[in-house]
Amino acid sequence: MRLSAHPSFVEALRWMTTEVLQNGSKEITHILSILSSASISFFSEWRSGLSIPTEKICKVYAGDSELEDVSSDSSKSSLSPEKLLYLLEYAGNDLKLVRMAVPPRDTENENLLDYLDVCLDFIDKSRKEGSVLVHCFAGVSRSAAIITAYLMRTKQLSQEDALEFLQKSCEFVCANDGFLEQLKMFEEMGFKVDHTSPIYKCVRLKVLGDSYNRGERIDTSKFGADPGLPTEEASSDIGTSGNSGRVSTAAYRCKKCRRVVALQENIVDHVLGEGETSFGWHKRKGGNPFNKCDEIECSSIFVEPLRWMTTVEEGALEGKLLCVHCEARLDYFNWSGIQCSCGNWITPAFQLHKSRVDISTV
Repeated sequence: MRLSAHPSFVEALRWMTTEVLQNGSKEITHILSILSSASISFFSEWRSGLSIPTEKICKVYAGDSELEDVSSDSSKSSLSPEKLLYLLEYAGNDLKLVRMAVPPRDTENENLLDYLDVCLDFIDKSRKEGSVLVHCFAGVSRSAAIITAYLMRTKQLSQEDALEFLQKSCEFVCANDGFLEQLKMFEEMGFKVDHTSPIYKCVRLKVLGDSYNRGERIDTSKFGADPGLPTEEASSDIGTSGNSGRVSTAAYRCKKCRRVVALQENIVDHVLGEGETSFGWHKRKGGNPFNKCDEIECSSIFVEPLRWMTTVEEGALEGKLLCVHCEARLDYFNWSGIQCSCGNWITPAFQLHKSRVDISTV
């Protein structure tokens, strides 16, 4: 159950942060502010109404070239290139405090994973130079999620154990359910944010689906690269005969014209459903009692949206997926989801039927 902070705690946090910024602190040398994008533009004035001197160090966006390669590749992160990633400044009356601010919202569909690396690196550096105060607006969800992730990475704790450890010091903290689910994924990725992981791709796909359902324009820069194009980028992805050092990977080709339509890295894995029982409302009762769930095999594969999917780029809710070269039908897509033959719902879904593609190694 999600807990809410008592109003007196919100006031206490506001007072504490303002006190540190105004009068300084012998213990605190760094501040990590996790606020919404609406609040983040008011760094020079904390909500007490008292002006706090600040001096900007840098303002970094998700697409900035100074970031590491994996972060700067806008197709591998859910953040648009123009999205603010963090703001770094000196703050306080004597400008001795170093303050970083990141703008994730406290909503279950917010992708916290894209902010974890910069936050955890900042906490690490801050602790080497002094100590750090981590806060959000109420001190319940966003800051709790970041500190839980830090405990997970540094102490190699599970999500549950890290949260329990934190709650021993501050019993009312509890990240929202969406953040808790992402922290579980963070654990499954080995306490790092791997943008190439199928686990992360599920998060990125969910963010795209949420954007579509809110009526927002889909950022097609978030679509995966077309693996069938003979570009330098695509060639480096699928491997070439002139570079034997590259690891071989499975390629899915249109059965009619042999064009590459997806690579193994484009696959979005899902948990197997319960087979026929998932379609029970239109299936006759009875059946073979020896037909076990472990015999279920999906008739389709599901992939992330790719840049050859012109109908998807044009903004349709659902439709056929046609090979961009020969226009053979490969299967369907639907932003609202498709039920796999195994019975599980995939949302959003970009489906390639196994009977319409061949698998080869490249």
